[in-house]
Amino acid sequence: CALPIFGMELFYQTGPALIKSIKKRGHDIFLDLKLHDIPNTVSKAMEGLARLDVDLVNVHAAGGIKMMEEAKKGLRKHNADIKIIAVTQLTSTTERQLHEEQNIQTSIEEAVLNYARLTKKAGLDGVVCSPLEAEMISKELGTDFLKVTPGIRPK
Repeated sequence: CALPIFGMELFYQTGPALIKSIKKRGHDIFLDLKLHDIPNTVSKAMEGLARLDVDLVNVHAAGGIKMMEEAKKGLRKHNADIKIIAVTQLTSTTERQLHEEQNIQTSIEEAVLNYARLTKKAGLDGVVCSPLEAEMISKELGTDFLKVTPGIRPK
């Protein structure tokens, strides 16, 4: 299904008011903020986001299992229905960046799969991934584990 994506640029410029307006019109919203901070900070941020009544939120899996668990815990304090997923690797990440800048010495596919495993272990609903990674993640973690592929751009 296609959810309107409310990303960082729009959220930081318009804030919760536009989200409330869109929700009043009956639309589902994916709030794509990719939270990544210490576990307590992400938990408290998710408490606030839960009050916005969006349908899907995300964190960055690089924050680790504890951060992801705390994100879910903060979210659940005020809303049991919002799905929470994690970004594994940004689609703009190259092999060179992965190796030289992030010091991850595996392939991008293995790095994505590792973060997806950690996301599932943390109890989140799924991951953001490219369409090229979705099948690999489904084979490893099951078809019930969400694979969200937002912002696909044609050449």
